[in-house]
Amino acid sequence: MLYFLPAFLRGSLSLLLLILNTLFWFSLLFPCALIKLLPIPALQAFLTRVMIRIAESWIRCNSGWMRLAGRTQWDVQGHEQLDHDGWYLVSSNHQSWVDILVLQHNLNRRMPMLKFFLKQELIWVPVIGICWWALDFPFMKRYSKAYLAKHPEKAGQDLLATQRACEKFKTTPVAVFNFLEGTRLTPEKHAEQNSPYRHLLRPKSGGIAFVLDAMGEQLRSLVDITIHYPDGSPTFWDLLSGRIRKVVMRCETRPIPAEFLGKDYQNDAAFRAEFQAWVNGLWEEKDALLAQLHRDYPPQT
Repeated sequence: MLYFLPAFLRGSLSLLLLILNTLFWFSLLFPCALIKLLPIPALQAFLTRVMIRIAESWIRCNSGWMRLAGRTQWDVQGHEQLDHDGWYLVSSNHQSWVDILVLQHNLNRRMPMLKFFLKQELIWVPVIGICWWALDFPFMKRYSKAYLAKHPEKAGQDLLATQRACEKFKTTPVAVFNFLEGTRLTPEKHAEQNSPYRHLLRPKSGGIAFVLDAMGEQLRSLVDITIHYPDGSPTFWDLLSGRIRKVVMRCETRPIPAEFLGKDYQNDAAFRAEFQAWVNGLWEEKDALLAQLHRDYPPQT
């Protein structure tokens, strides 16, 4: 609706709407988070549902300014079979910070709100860090191999932290999200990794293996998402200013093999190799799909 304005004005207005939208819903979320600190399980469960609705409303309003700013064409398939009351493990390829808003825009209220694993330091991000904490987003502190060599007593703490975080997900439907590549795809990272995939970085399987170990009884389906931007990976400013012409997204719901549930990824070498082979197979299929999408949806000339 506002695409007649110059891109700079559209982007500035979108940024203002994003900030105002965040502050408004934060003003409703924060009191609920404080009350939720009371050790009353029934009240905590009720407030969790209320805060999820608040977050879904925030996402819906973000979709509003995205529609105002531009005329993005959405080509999305496979999300019709998702259940808002289901329990899912979700993963996607990762090209841009725009990916998160693309996922939220297309999946909001079609499935449970996506819960990301976040670095512990991100809890200090103004306003949004408190929102993540209030919504039970799991904060993780990962230890490097060098650190563990000096402090072997910390070994296994990652898994324990994952298990504690996932305990909060056992009473409310959830979609636990993980970017398997761990970082955004860039030509430099692709070359540095010597990735065997044409359109992807190497996947890291440890994170989702830990989640399956902690929540295997509930997470029986993997929602495998593939995102393609025909005109190249957009920046966040491209989204704000409405300059993304088309987004292609494919969702495939896959069963998680029962033999992968409740296994020790860290200490069972045979299982780790089997699980990595499964993840690599998924990535080979995704790379082939992306190659097909590049052919079917070329850049606009």
